[in-house]
Amino acid sequence: MKPSLAKGTRDFTALEVARRRYIINTLQKNFELFGFQPLETPSFENLSTLTGKYGEEGDRLIFKILNSGDYTSKVNQEDWENKNHQKLTSQISDKALRYDLTVPFARFVAMNHNQLTFPFKRYQIQPVWRADRPQKGRFREFYQCDADVVGSESLLQEVDLVQLYLKSFAELGVSVTIHINNRKILSGLAEFAGITDKLIDFTVALDKLDKIGKDGVVKELLERGIAQESIDKLDFLFNQSDDSLENLLQLKEKFTGNEAGLKGVEELEFVITQSLNLGVDIQNLVFDITLARGLDYYTGAIFEVKADEVQMGSIGGGGRYDNLTEVFGVKNIPGIGISFGLDRIYLVMEELGLFPEEATSKVEFLFANFGGNETVEALKLIRQLREKGISAEMYPEAAKIGKQFTYAEKKGIKNLVFLGEEEIKNGTVTYKDLEAGEQKTVSLEEFLG
Repeated sequence: MKPSLAKGTRDFTALEVARRRYIINTLQKNFELFGFQPLETPSFENLSTLTGKYGEEGDRLIFKILNSGDYTSKVNQEDWENKNHQKLTSQISDKALRYDLTVPFARFVAMNHNQLTFPFKRYQIQPVWRADRPQKGRFREFYQCDADVVGSESLLQEVDLVQLYLKSFAELGVSVTIHINNRKILSGLAEFAGITDKLIDFTVALDKLDKIGKDGVVKELLERGIAQESIDKLDFLFNQSDDSLENLLQLKEKFTGNEAGLKGVEELEFVITQSLNLGVDIQNLVFDITLARGLDYYTGAIFEVKADEVQMGSIGGGGRYDNLTEVFGVKNIPGIGISFGLDRIYLVMEELGLFPEEATSKVEFLFANFGGNETVEALKLIRQLREKGISAEMYPEAAKIGKQFTYAEKKGIKNLVFLGEEEIKNGTVTYKDLEAGEQKTVSLEEFLG
């Protein structure tokens, strides 16, 4: 049987792992600078924990895990014969791979809220799984890097997360634009158009604007039972100016008497204005009235981050979710969080050539194997280098020197070290810089530095 990978998954080479670690280390450092503490949760959760938290489309993308043993033994025969997948799912599966890190985090908070100090700030860097159709920048297994704050309604949290986004991407060298909206504004738009009962249908369709364009969104709204008259009222959504604050001002006029909409405008004005006061460039923080992010649990601000120089979709996103822990029986714990898309960030940095030289995993020294006593002395020297934190290894066999050269070059090792009889006798070390092509003989003391 010819080996193959499951669709939407990847193997990572040493170079790729080193580069991913570079991104993760940069994010982790900034998470901790902003006061976030690490947390890890299991790779799978109870299916009931995840179901109903991501909207209709999200629920379909959850990877279910079959119950162990004879999972068909307790299946209702009528459901089986009728192929009723909705009823069958709960009978053959009670676990699922996590879809994101936010819902497991909410579950953790609900279970441990009596022991936590609020506001509680955590970051989490772990893989998630989605039964999505694989394409460029979209995988079925991928890492999320999340930072969340729970236990605070202060809009200063939104302002702080904008700073976290911009500082992190600046250090990675990626020029980005943060698109921001507010679910209260979307609720206000639904009220303005007379489609409050179709809010979820409206936001799910609107969230696809980047993928299917205005005509595609209009078509989907019609298919979801939204009248043409209401769609006409919302036509201004597709013709916004480049001035975020001006767009918010115009929205205020349309929202006269619309409490939810006006509250959303007020919150967004505060976040944008305070961010600008802290030196954020207005070009980097844009009010995007069509940004919906089709997740049911967002209640306030919503974010989406896009790279300026590469067409890649979002490389980060998040929002406020004031009611999320209520579904786990714990009320009054507001929260807000953002996520960095590690895999897409990697692709952007790779395409733009942004990885520095240190974002590679290379062995500093390969010791040539001459056999006998030379090998013993070389191993002693290798141990001393490793104690100093310098990577070194020995070629495993006393093979022809040409073969050892080839190994070093293919593996990208920087220096090939020769410790023969003459060097041992004289207390010296000879090494060749394989990148520069230069060979030197130095004293043992100088080599160990």
